[in-house]
Parts: sequence; C-alpha cells; structure tokens
Amino acid sequence: MWAWARGSNRISASAIEEQGAATGEISNNSQQAAQGTQEVSTNVAGLNQAASETGAAASQMLEAAGGLAQQAETLRTEVDKFLAEVRAA
Repeated sequence: MWAWARGSNRISASAIEEQGAATGEISNNSQQAAQGTQEVSTNVAGLNQAASETGAAASQMLEAAGGLAQQAETLRTEVDKFLAEVRAA
C-alpha cells in the first residue's frame, strides 16, 4: 500500500508541476496578446491621425482649386473685355 501511495504522490506532484507550467504559459501568452493588442491600438490611432490630416489637406486643396478656378474665370472675363476693346479700336 505504501508503494501505491508513493506512486500516487509522484503522480500528483507531476500533475501539479504540469499544471503550474501550463498556467505560466497561459500567463505569458496572455501578456503577449495584451502587448499585441496595445500595438494594434497604437497603430490604429496613428492611422486615424494620418487619415484626419489627409482629409484636412484634401479640403485645403479643394479650397485652393476653387479659388484658382474663380481667378481663372475672372482672368478670362478681363481678357475677353480687353480683346473686345482692341477689336473695337
């Protein structure tokens, strides 16, 4: 009976060791997953900032293009007036 008890104790100790190792591995994996999640979150925040800046730049370009179109129309009108005066002279 003592032999069985000693064998049982060895099995229990081995099972406890394996459980401890598994728990440690789960803990490490959880930490790595949390770290990966933080990196993804940081990258998404950076992408969001870049998209916001790109949108602002596009808006400025659109405004500038509108201003140029208006100036081009004004110039065309003035050139047409000038040419009409030259023809009339």
